[in-house]
Amino acid sequence: MVSEPTVADATNRIYESLQADNADLDAHIATLKAALAREGLKQAVFDPARLAQNNRSGRKLMQAYFRQRGVTVKYSAS
Repeated sequence: MVSEPTVADATNRIYESLQADNADLDAHIATLKAALAREGLKQAVFDPARLAQNNRSGRKLMQAYFRQRGVTVKYSAS
């Protein structure tokens, strides 16, 4: 049996994707959405220090993009 990716795995793939010019980002968001549902979580938490665009507009854009795909994004305090 193949284990499903955890929220942490999916989150790490999203950080990698954001650093790699958003490669496969939509697929990673879908994986994260499924992992959140499996783990019973309502939102994904990202560390702003690990984002490619760590400024207010970059964070807001990311939240909006993920929200359109059904994932609520919060940011941890650095």
